[in-house]
Amino acid sequence: MNPEHIKVILDIINQSPYLKLLSVKVYELQSGYCKAEVDLGKRHLNSFGGAHGGVYASLIDTATFWAVYCDLRENVGLTTIDLKVDNLATVKEGKLVVEGKQIKVGRSICLSEATVKDIHGKLLAYGTSKQLILEGIQSFSQAASVMGYQSLPPKFLS
Repeated sequence: MNPEHIKVILDIINQSPYLKLLSVKVYELQSGYCKAEVDLGKRHLNSFGGAHGGVYASLIDTATFWAVYCDLRENVGLTTIDLKVDNLATVKEGKLVVEGKQIKVGRSICLSEATVKDIHGKLLAYGTSKQLILEGIQSFSQAASVMGYQSLPPKFLS
């Protein structure tokens, strides 16, 4: 992997309007792995005062999606086709850390998993995701263009 490509991709991810809305920051991306975090705030809570399940789902969707990215061919697209989230515990405040791990990257379908934990390592949510590889649709160069980049550095070093 080209470190310059990863740097630009992390910038694109972290400038994504939805992740900015949730204050999610992806800070580690490598082959088969993604790590992100969010400082839980009032906007993340449900009407009972705990973390909304949608926050867990968004964290898991983000980490599982990006956990497969590094092992895809250059400039193909990817979309989540199935997301399963098990909410295991709630929390009212603090930092949440999500770690996504690739299970399998196939020719057309990818499978990955993720955990959401608090800073003490307590497991809050677990999920799996299936993603569909898309040819010519939702490519990462298209995402770069939408986010104001002229082009991406090459994904792989020769």
